[in-house]
Parts: sequence; structure tokens; C-alpha cells
Amino acid sequence: MPTASGDSSQRYRRRVVHQGLFELGSLPLSDSLQMAIEHGEVFTRHWVVELILDWVGYTPDRDLANTVIVEPACGAGAFVGPILQRLTASCQVHGRSLLDTADAVRAFDLLDRNVRSSRDLAIRLMADRGWDAPSAEKLAETWIRQGDFLLQDEYRNADFVVGNPPYIRLEDVPDVRMNAYRAACPTMGGRADIYVGFYEVGLKILKPGGRLGFICADRWMRNQYGSQLRELVSRAFNVEVVLTMHDVDVFLEAVSAYPAITIIQSAPQGPAVAADTTSSFDATEAASLRNWAGTEGETSVRTPTFHAARLPHWFSGTDSWPAASPARLAMLEDLNDRFPYLEDDSTGTRVGIGVATGADSVFITNESERVDIEGDRLLPLAMVRDITGGSFIWTGTHLINPWNVDGRLVDLAEYPRLDRYFRQHSGQLRARHIARKQPTRWYKTIDKVDHRLVERPKILFPDMKAIIHPVLDRGGFYPHHNLYYIVSDAWDLRVLGGLLLSRVAEAFISAYGVKMRGGTLRFQAQYLRRIRVPRHDLINDANRTALRDAFDRRDVDAATEAALRVYGLSSLPD
Repeated sequence: MPTASGDSSQRYRRRVVHQGLFELGSLPLSDSLQMAIEHGEVFTRHWVVELILDWVGYTPDRDLANTVIVEPACGAGAFVGPILQRLTASCQVHGRSLLDTADAVRAFDLLDRNVRSSRDLAIRLMADRGWDAPSAEKLAETWIRQGDFLLQDEYRNADFVVGNPPYIRLEDVPDVRMNAYRAACPTMGGRADIYVGFYEVGLKILKPGGRLGFICADRWMRNQYGSQLRELVSRAFNVEVVLTMHDVDVFLEAVSAYPAITIIQSAPQGPAVAADTTSSFDATEAASLRNWAGTEGETSVRTPTFHAARLPHWFSGTDSWPAASPARLAMLEDLNDRFPYLEDDSTGTRVGIGVATGADSVFITNESERVDIEGDRLLPLAMVRDITGGSFIWTGTHLINPWNVDGRLVDLAEYPRLDRYFRQHSGQLRARHIARKQPTRWYKTIDKVDHRLVERPKILFPDMKAIIHPVLDRGGFYPHHNLYYIVSDAWDLRVLGGLLLSRVAEAFISAYGVKMRGGTLRFQAQYLRRIRVPRHDLINDANRTALRDAFDRRDVDAATEAALRVYGLSSLPD
């Protein structure tokens, strides 16, 4: 047999691997996977299913026999029942025979008992409409199949993909199947839940204009393991609806799953609806929300059970999507469209983190401690405790600094007292991972000290705080790794500090950042960089003065009032 040329050989190898993966779909389930699936099964309430079907447009007024709907994990038939009820009603409206619908429904499940339950449900529904048993059984077997949706390679061009994907951590899946999942679903990275793969495969089988509607945990919108899925959605799909339902009784059993309904279309991104609910949200309120979303007019609506807003478009990229009230989301998206990021090369504004040592007990000392080393090896260090009161008051901490101003490690032969000190602690220093990787540089700190930063004025943030807490270091100190800093070539840092003290800036951190127990915010660099700010040269003198004075006085209300003016906002939505 002749050897294939480059491209065709690659295609052949991919096809062989592809075929091998999808053959796993017919393998018997291991006991551990079957237990994981059963544990991950959470069945959806009927009215939630009806809401999803309405929102994706699977309604009897359409000729549904001429469409394809896919249910990737049908369970006992929570979605199958309403789908078939709508399908049969559509056939009556459009003068269709149910025999015309053999290709209109594709439902999968890995568990044989679930397949049998869903088929039995389908047969009962058809029997109620006068269908004979043999025809009903044949259609049910065609519609509902046992198989692994993530590894199927048969169906494309779906008009609708709907369901409640199973909640199973990828590490609970046997290695062979887990590797197959990762190969088939590139977005399923890290310690993902397999529902990420259900989103990926469901989106990829949609025809142009088709819609996916899932009730599923919304953690993928914010956690690291969802980053590649967020990128896929941002690049090729249209997020139409995100309906957060964390406190709503949407499942037949009580679970802590952070559920949300997401409606995503295979189309370029357009306007989106963001909505949040209270625990009293039910079928009646769902109909009201759906009616509001389907009409033009008000940009937002608030009732006792839900709050919704229209956004010009959804958020994009691999970074976490924000979590906030719909009105806050609309505000943030507006600011994202109108203002640049805080970190900006054009103004030389940069966000960073202080020095990590890997051995603070060795490298950090206080003035009250007597450490016998050369004086020029002591670098004044800014600590979280120095900014607790809202102004910078140094408490005398130093970094025992192994770095020269040129960025190279000092030669210990030139510093005999420093050499002696480090050797006294060499066991601890050499045990660090960084020292084991670079044994000849065993006395280095994890991070290199950038001496240019020392004399620069800096806005400092503690890593964790209940409210936003920017403090000005006028220069002369180097930040510790529990502090984040902002430097700028163009900004008056007191004016910028006023903006960052405001509740507008805090809204970005609260929406994009991780909240700790008790509501404590994390002010990490990745979240600070998400803050949008007006151009410094377009802030008028009156507002510059107001922001500067508010920062000096630590007056959050005054800072917020001035910030609202420069952002062009009338108020800060709840």
C-alpha cells in the first residue's frame, strides 16, 4: 500500500484516533463511572424545562418535524416529555404525521435504565394519542439511544440542543474515558466538570442560527476551568440569556449547584438579557420574564421575584465573566465599551504585586530586631499593616535584599556578614523549590527586586479587604507580596486614588473578583486590571480637585459622587 502524502496522512491519523475515541461510547460502564453518573444526576422541574423550550424557540407554531432537537443526557425524560408533547402538537398544527419526525429528536443517555425510562415515557405519550404499540416503540427507539454524547460523531446541524448536563468531576471518570473526553473536548481542561464538554459539543453541533438552552451550574463563567469554553463562546457564539437561579427550587431534589439557564445561539454576538431571581421565582414569574424579554422597550425590569436588564452585548474573552445584579452588569458593559483599562501602556500605568521571598522568616526583619548584615542590604519594605488606617505609616520592616540594582544576585564574597547570615539559614533556604531548581542561586528570593520601583510613588492595595482600600506610598519603599501596587507615568496618583476609592471602582472588583467567606474581596492584579477608567487628560479641573480631596480625606461618598460625574453615570445601580 503506498504511503500517503503529508496532509492526507495527517487526516488519516486523525480519523483513526477519532474513530477509536468514539468507539468508547459503546463500551460497558465501569462501576465507578456508573456511580458517578447516578450521583451526578439531578432532574429538572417541568416548568423550568418549559421555560427553556420557550426561550430557544421550540414551540408548536413552528414545523418542528422539519427541525432537529438534541437532548444530550435525557435521564428519566424530564425534557423528553415536553419535547414530544410540543412535537406532536406541532404535527397537528401543520398536518404532519408523526412518522415524519423520525429524525427530529435525538436523545442520549449512558445509563440503560434511563434510556428505558425515557422510551417508556415516549411510548405512553404516543399511546395517549392513539398510536399503536409497534409504531410507538419503533419511533421511541429511533429518538432515544444509549450512548455517550461527548463521544458521538453522528449528528450535526441541530436546530436546538437542550437539557441539564450531568455534574461529574472529570477526575471521577476512569482514565481511558477521561483521556477520550479531553481529546474530544479541548475546552475540558484542568479539574473541569464534564458539563463543560456538554456545552462544547452541544454548541459545535448547532447549525447557523441554532440555539442551545441548558440549566446548569454557572461556575464555568468564572472559574479557571471554564476559560477555554468562555473563549469558544466569545469567538463564535451569541450569548442571548443568562438567567441566574441560585436560590430557586429548579430541581426535583435539593442540591447546591449554582444553577443558571443559559441560551446561546450559533450567531455573532448581539444584545443579551441578564436576569437574577429570588427564591420565590416560579412558573408564573418565568412567563412574565419571558414576555418582558420578548418585547422592546424598557431596558430593565424589577419585580419582587426577578430583576432583569438588557445589555448591548455579552462579555468576552477567557477572563472570568462578571457576577453582579443585571443592572450592574449593564453598567459594567457600558463602561467596558466607553473607557480603557486601568493598566495602559499609553499612560505608563501598570499593576503589579510585591516581592515574594519563599522564606519570609529569613528575608524579612523589623527594626526592633538586631540582624548583623551590611546596611545597604536592608531595603525598606511596605507591609499590609502599614496601610491599615488608610494612610501609609511605615512600621520599620526591611527586606534582607540579595539583589543588586542591575538585577543580578549579589556576590556573597563581597558581603561577608550577609553571607554568614544566609549560611546560618541555608537549610531553610536550600529546601525551597526555587533553590532546588537553581542550587547555585539558593539565596535568591522567588521574585527579583526591581529597584526602580522603590522611589516611585505607588498606590497600594491589600490582598484582602471588605471594601476597596487604595493607599498612597509617596516613594521610598518596596511592597511585600501581600500588597498590590499601581504606578503611572501620566496620572496624578491622588486623582487616580479618588477614582479607585469610589464604589464605581469597587463594583468592578466585586463583579470580577473572588469573594471570600464573609464577603471579603480579593484585590489581585488580575482583578485590578479589569477596572476601567476615564482618560486622565479629559477629567476637568473641578472633578480632579474633588477626586484628589476625597482621596486625601478617605471620603468614599465624595469619591463616588465625583467618579459618577467623570464616568457619565447618574447613579450606581444596586
